[in-house]
Amino acid sequence: MEKERLAAFSDGVIAVIITIMVLELKPPQGSDFAALRAMAPSFLNYVLSFIYVAIYWNNHHHMLSTARRVNGAVLWANMHLLFWLALIPLTTEWVRQSFAELPTAIYGAVLLFCALAYYLLQTIIIHTEGTRSVLAKAVGSDIKGKMSPVLYALGIGLSFWSPLTANFVYAFVALMWLVPDRRIEKVTG
Repeated sequence: MEKERLAAFSDGVIAVIITIMVLELKPPQGSDFAALRAMAPSFLNYVLSFIYVAIYWNNHHHMLSTARRVNGAVLWANMHLLFWLALIPLTTEWVRQSFAELPTAIYGAVLLFCALAYYLLQTIIIHTEGTRSVLAKAVGSDIKGKMSPVLYALGIGLSFWSPLTANFVYAFVALMWLVPDRRIEKVTG
């Protein structure tokens, strides 16, 4: 299979994920600033989830740009990643409805599994391409990739004590990845 076809399919799924998330947004219940203020937590939750999906889309794009070939293992690892990403709208909506402990923990668990699925896809591409591949050189020690699951696990634990604190941890991880990651660009020139 051509990597362009895999990228196009993944782009389509991610576009649907974003569409589902935006369709879950509801307008304020009123026409004053108080109604707008009341919806701020829900909107911020949407923004965080949108940022996460955008981060995965950007990094997925860069990662696939380094691959020379795609095999069955890469296809299945990619589907695994898309499965977890597709759960982001569901958990985003659940958190939005209650901002309670369990929904916040499950949201964090989905983020954790997205990170692990991305790491698996990255590992399989490196295995397929070889340890001297562009992706292997670009990833290097992958500090952010290793820190993220630890921070998600911390956020999941914190969600049972303070969902707000857990969401700050999730936002911190997003900020870590939002800073442009030029590892692949540096290697590819």
